[in-house]
Amino acid sequence: MKIRVFNPKMKNRIGVFLLLSSDILTLSAFFYFSAFIRDNIIPLVFHNVPVFEYGIGMYFWIFPIWFFILAYQGAYSRRFAFWDEAKLLSKCTLFASLTIFTILFIGKQGAAFSRILLLTMSLLSFLLFPLIRTSIKRLLYSFGLMKRKVLILGTGEAGRLALTALRNEPNLGYDVAGFIDEEPNGRRDIDGVKIHRYIDKIDRYIKRGVIHDIVIAKPELDKQRLVRIINAIQHKVENTLYIPDISGIAVLGTELRHFFNEQTIVIEIKNNLARPFNYIAKRLFDYTAGFILFLLLIIPVVIISILIRITSKGPAIFMQQRIGRGGRPFMCYKFRTMYLDAEERLNGILETDSKARAEWEEYWKLRNDPRVTGLGDFLRKTSLDELPQIFNVLKGEMSLVGPRPYLPRERDFLKEFAEVILSVPPGITGLWQVSGRSNTSYKYRVSLDSWYVRNWNLWLDIVILIKTTRVVLKKEGAS
Repeated sequence: MKIRVFNPKMKNRIGVFLLLSSDILTLSAFFYFSAFIRDNIIPLVFHNVPVFEYGIGMYFWIFPIWFFILAYQGAYSRRFAFWDEAKLLSKCTLFASLTIFTILFIGKQGAAFSRILLLTMSLLSFLLFPLIRTSIKRLLYSFGLMKRKVLILGTGEAGRLALTALRNEPNLGYDVAGFIDEEPNGRRDIDGVKIHRYIDKIDRYIKRGVIHDIVIAKPELDKQRLVRIINAIQHKVENTLYIPDISGIAVLGTELRHFFNEQTIVIEIKNNLARPFNYIAKRLFDYTAGFILFLLLIIPVVIISILIRITSKGPAIFMQQRIGRGGRPFMCYKFRTMYLDAEERLNGILETDSKARAEWEEYWKLRNDPRVTGLGDFLRKTSLDELPQIFNVLKGEMSLVGPRPYLPRERDFLKEFAEVILSVPPGITGLWQVSGRSNTSYKYRVSLDSWYVRNWNLWLDIVILIKTTRVVLKKEGAS
């Protein structure tokens, strides 16, 4: 269902107003739920807690602070992918909470307001605000509000990739209205999106189609014509997005800088892990979260160890040498999921089964692996076989998130990626585990590990951990 009564600008303003209104209702709901927890649940745990009177009227001043920070960070004017918006909202929650508590401290009003209520409200915002807000945005998009019509310039591979990228990020709210190119070689559409002819007529398509943004995805354009096109359309649309003919470099945290006098732009690519503070933060996160997980998982680890010993001969823990940070070897722990004569069985299969040999050479795994025990198959599909690696994390040999722990014989296959991948500890989970896992080729896994290291930041680790939980629960790509 779409609202067709208003023009695009008015629909955008209505959408922003409704989004702001929903944010007010959401934060108000967090406030009252936090007050309920403070009055009805906290006293059951802690006795003799002070009694407070609650009401929006007394706490009204916290809401302008929250919405000023949201607006300042671009929550109502910029477009974000889902995880970028989740990061933005988490940052806004942190800044708002710090500002509120600073005001209470400076004004010496801490005793007059419930700090438990404010902390609970902040925690609820951290956990639920991104999910609620993005759901509201999807609802507004479904009514045609806040949508932005996009025209993609270029019908080659870059253009098709741009279409896929925009479709895979529904939180951006982009509606691809069409493609435009010189001669589309007889094609009329790409995946159902119409192709328009002649770039020189782009002004006509922008006006007729009420286009908000242009995506330039035509790397074969020569420099002079590219500059002419960008200058010609810059003031006819709200935003011009240019996709440069470059890939394989870090993108997270990359900034665009300029030299004013020379009219030159520079892409600043940062090495986040080269900063000591960042690496220390990553290791502190590993040790803290790892110790908490150890306390939670010690009983399941003991139970699984007993079951393995009961169902098959051999030790419960399988130790295998892997490559650690800087190329140093270490013993990686996993639950044993194979029979003791697994290597002999593998060699026999590869010598007699050409299909299995081809699958092994492509993925370095077998989907129907006869070496795996019955319990081992369950442990692999649920990823429980990797639980003992929490001990590697506590020993400092592994990280919660990182590249795969490669075997010594795999080092030659890393090729030019070896130095980058081995610059950090391997992880229990990583980018490849949430990108198809066993369904991805070996070469693609290596490229994902390299991309992770080049683009590392702490938020990326948090996103991967959240995605890992979903992948494990759904058993996506496990083997």
